[in-house]
Amino acid sequence: MADFKRPEPALLSEAAEISTATMHEAGGKIGALPSAIKPASPGFEVCGPAYPVSGPAGDNLWLHRAIADAEPGDVLVAYLEDHYEAGYWGEIMSTAAKARNLGGLVIDACVRDGAILPEVGFPVFARGFCMRGTGKDFNGKGSLGTALSIGNILIEPGDLVRGDTDGVVVVPLARIGEVNEKSRERDAKEAVVMDRLRGGETSLEIYGWD
Repeated sequence: MADFKRPEPALLSEAAEISTATMHEAGGKIGALPSAIKPASPGFEVCGPAYPVSGPAGDNLWLHRAIADAEPGDVLVAYLEDHYEAGYWGEIMSTAAKARNLGGLVIDACVRDGAILPEVGFPVFARGFCMRGTGKDFNGKGSLGTALSIGNILIEPGDLVRGDTDGVVVVPLARIGEVNEKSRERDAKEAVVMDRLRGGETSLEIYGWD
């Protein structure tokens, strides 16, 4: 089993109440995964420690291994060599991951069984849907619980993974408390701005852009 430090539960609870856009901005425009990665069903959200997993293109054996190895609450973050034209994940794997009480899946590739995933209720974030099947190469190279990059974002084991309608943001483990605090401050300031807008001021006036 992959052994790495995970965020304190209190920090995860705080983060679950913050939007991805706010975290990204408040943290200094950090951690935004490619915009193509979106919830596979409206309403899906994730918030938990990153469990990185990689595997060969067109192969999902390492994802099956990750389901068995990850701890409850972990969010699988998967990279499959930039190969998107396969359905790496579906109903069976969502059912298995939900039974293991995992926190969700973020995959830089496609999944399938799109009509059924909402019924299973395990949150999945992916580039889209693809019906094409995958193989299982028992000699294929992959990794469990080892740092990887998606886009230009490095994902370390235990980093915070937060996903909502806007996409997915990754916050380094050491910065979670700081980013949570800055996010709350940002939300409070924006609440004041919206009150002023409702009072008749323009955004140009409020921000001094005129």
